[in-house]
Amino acid sequence: MKPEDCAEVRGIALFSDMAEENFARLMRGAYVQNFPPFTQLFEQGDPADFLHVVVAGGVELYAVWSGRETTMYVAYPVSAFIVAASLKDAPLLMSARTLERSRLVLLPSQDVREVFRIDHDFARAVVDELAHCYRGALKDAKNVRLRNAQERFANYLLKRWRIEGGADTFTLPLEKRRLAAKLSMTPENLSRAIRALQPHGVEVDGAKVRLTDRAALEKLARPTPLIDDPHC
Repeated sequence: MKPEDCAEVRGIALFSDMAEENFARLMRGAYVQNFPPFTQLFEQGDPADFLHVVVAGGVELYAVWSGRETTMYVAYPVSAFIVAASLKDAPLLMSARTLERSRLVLLPSQDVREVFRIDHDFARAVVDELAHCYRGALKDAKNVRLRNAQERFANYLLKRWRIEGGADTFTLPLEKRRLAAKLSMTPENLSRAIRALQPHGVEVDGAKVRLTDRAALEKLARPTPLIDDPHC
C-alpha cells in the first residue's frame, strides 16, 4: 500500500489512537482496490472476510428480501463499514455496491480481530464506533416511525443544507429512487412529498434543490437533536 493510503486509514477515529506496531500489523495484509461505478462489492449472507474503508467515492449498503430492495445507508470517505460483522466473523446482513468510481482499502477481518484483542485503544475506538452506529439506528427508527414522508424529506433537506455549509442551493447526492428507499418511502411517496414542500420554500428540479424559505421549512420539519443530530 502507498503511504498516503495508510495515512488516510490512520486518520479516521477508529484507527487513530492505536499503537503504531499494532496498526502496522493490521495493515500488513491490507490492500487498495479501485472500483468503477455500480460494482457489486459483496452480497448479504457472504462471509465478512474484510473490513472495508472507503477513501474515495461512495458505497451504498442495501438489503433485499422477497424481491424487494431498500437502501440502508451510504458510506462516504473516509469511513469504515461492516465493523460488527468483521469482529463477529458473522454473515453480512447487507449487500454493497459502489455509486461512483471508488477507492477502498480492504483489511482482513482475521487481522482486525487479532488486533482488537491486544490493543486497548483500538478496542475502545471500536466500542465508540458501534455505540455511534447503534444510536444512529435508533434515530433512523424514530425518524421512520414518528414522522410522515413529508416530514422525513423536510428534515433530510435541512440535514443536506447543514452538510453543504448553509448553501441554499445544492445537489442531491443520491438518485431519487435510492433516496426514497433511504427515507423508507416509495418513489411515488417521495414525488408527493416534493410537491407538498413547495409551499414551504422548497424547489426541486431534477437533482437540484433550492431552499427559498428555510424558516418555513424548519417550522414544518421541527428538527430535534434526539433524531437529527449525528453527534448527539
